[in-house]
Amino acid sequence: MFTRPRIIPVLLIDDRDCIKTVQFGERTYLGDVVNAVKIFNRKGIDELAILDIGATKNHREPDFELLKDIASEAFMPLSCGGGVTTIEQVHRLLAIGYEKVVINTGLIKNQEMVRESVRLYGSQSIVASIDAKIVDGDYKCVICDGQEVINKHPRDLAIEAEEMGCGEIIINSIDRDGMMRGYDLKLVKMIADAVKVPVTAIGGAGGIKDLRQVIQEAGAHAAAGGSMFVFYGKLRAVLITAPSEKELTEAGVYHE
Repeated sequence: MFTRPRIIPVLLIDDRDCIKTVQFGERTYLGDVVNAVKIFNRKGIDELAILDIGATKNHREPDFELLKDIASEAFMPLSCGGGVTTIEQVHRLLAIGYEKVVINTGLIKNQEMVRESVRLYGSQSIVASIDAKIVDGDYKCVICDGQEVINKHPRDLAIEAEEMGCGEIIINSIDRDGMMRGYDLKLVKMIADAVKVPVTAIGGAGGIKDLRQVIQEAGAHAAAGGSMFVFYGKLRAVLITAPSEKELTEAGVYHE
């Protein structure tokens, strides 16, 4: 039984810039990613995810120098993804301080690498990330930072990822990305019902009530988000923030 859900801010980087997207398109520059990590340190968050959204589509490997700088500053558990195509890269990321390596495009294009990474480093270290959007009335998987739609249902890919040995699944709604209007509860529940491993929801979080809803109603084990942790107010002023443990307890996300 998962007694305490994890709340996970997600920081996106592209060419070393920390950014936030809307539906994988329009982007806002947020500043220095290492500085954002330092602020999250003081907020006492459960976990932090760093995703390089430009690496795969630009055929770049992970920026190990930047990722090492981030890991050296972070006090919380870290996961990272983007551009991971080899077992050697998985090894390097784990060696510089990341607890989990997030794999997205590789779930489709390099399943043997995923299986071998699980065998070498354990299922707890390998996270499957599935980006989904509604195409012609049904969900489809999308890879390469939203560039390529795959004729595969996200539920089917989630089951495959579990069979590959991935210890956790992130389900991300592209349609909800950056909108701050709530998670796609139908999508999250579909994935959570299909697999036995923990499921992390991302895409659409606008406030604490959304975190509570996706955990309690859709069965997510963790609620991740971008915009609600980096923007403030209707004008979306840049402000790195996170709800306190007291606020999450009072809202019913955490139970005493």
